[in-house]
Amino acid sequence: MSPTLETVAGAPPQDELESAHCDREEPLERTVPPALTQEQETKLWRKIDWRIIPTIAVMFLFSFTDRGAIGNAKIEGMTTQLDLTGNRYNMALTMFFIPYCVFELPATLTMWYPRFKLQYRIALFAGAAGLAGAFSGFLSFAMDSMNGVRGLQAWSWIFIIYGIATIVFAFIAAFVMVDYPSTAKFLTDDERSFVIETQARDAVIGEDLHGVAKQVWAGITDWQVWALSVVYFSIAAPGYALVYFLPTIINDFGYSPSITQLLTIPPYLLAVVGLLMFAHFSDKLHLRSPFIFAGQSISLVGFIINISDAPSSVKYFGLCLCLVGSSAGIGVVSWLANNLRGKCKRSAGMALQVTSGGVGGAIASNIFRSRDAPRYIFGIGLEIIFIGTGLVAILVTAVTYRRINAARDHEELLQQQGGEKGEIKEGGGGKRIGDRALSFRYTI
Repeated sequence: MSPTLETVAGAPPQDELESAHCDREEPLERTVPPALTQEQETKLWRKIDWRIIPTIAVMFLFSFTDRGAIGNAKIEGMTTQLDLTGNRYNMALTMFFIPYCVFELPATLTMWYPRFKLQYRIALFAGAAGLAGAFSGFLSFAMDSMNGVRGLQAWSWIFIIYGIATIVFAFIAAFVMVDYPSTAKFLTDDERSFVIETQARDAVIGEDLHGVAKQVWAGITDWQVWALSVVYFSIAAPGYALVYFLPTIINDFGYSPSITQLLTIPPYLLAVVGLLMFAHFSDKLHLRSPFIFAGQSISLVGFIINISDAPSSVKYFGLCLCLVGSSAGIGVVSWLANNLRGKCKRSAGMALQVTSGGVGGAIASNIFRSRDAPRYIFGIGLEIIFIGTGLVAILVTAVTYRRINAARDHEELLQQQGGEKGEIKEGGGGKRIGDRALSFRYTI
């Protein structure tokens, strides 16, 4: 449901190919970065933001507009004309996730940004998903008047117009997207060097000494990858359910299709505001778990309201809470990115996390059944279970990180006092590197 991130640090031009394939055998040579004042550094990151974020945000907006269009089309006559009775609509949604899981590749955002400048940038383009929901509701309302144009129903025009817009911008993006800091022509030599060296300092020395196979295996067997994949699943499943069924749920409150399309707009706009606020303070305080936990708790309250026998107006407020909470939970992506070191380990770990989100979406597509309308107790009940499981996983992961950090603090203190020599190995083997290094501290 959410973009994932290729967390490969920028490398000098001559080393770029090797870095991209994660198979360096020698440590990177460090150079002294150009000295920038605080004002110059702020201007540099703003320059990078304006060059990268808008393009990615628009791509993400179109991606989610396309993805959510089927939910808007459902209440505009699609299920009737295509005879999507029973679970046929659910099966159509499920088919979306096969290409999502197979072809969804990580983006390049964290090649550019240091560890604690990342979450807010993710939020800036992930917020496009919320805007896509509002945008989709507004356009679907407008396209309701196109019913019958050229012999097509309104739902057909939703797919035609969204599809054309997506294809057109895809061609534009192919020419305006930038790849690596080391090849960015819009930066000066000093700016390029500063970004590369900032990323190098943010990484852990020695993280690239292992080969591809070892890093990939380390990624898919790391406990934190599986723990945070559970968290991501608990966010993705409710998130996809809202994308695909929000218009249906609101329509079942008794509103007409055109009014329903308009009522889908406010929850998405509130979600964008919540997403940006959570991301800003998450980066500022260098914390992830409290904000993800808070977001999931808000979402849980929203689903509990909707499983109750409350009036439709109260349930609509609950749906707003569901969307705000699910959007705030996107911080789990940067949480894992912050805590995995080693290029291919990070890529493998985050690929597994993305897959868990795809699984969550596929499940969510099949638990809101037409025979359960209008209350959808079965689907909402399962979403409550998923969120509850995610909340437990967040707590367990945060406590484990804190204990590991405390143990490393203690070990370093003993070494500084001369009480111990060398490093105690975690899990056996040679010297610890990457996120297992004694100097590394997990983001909590």
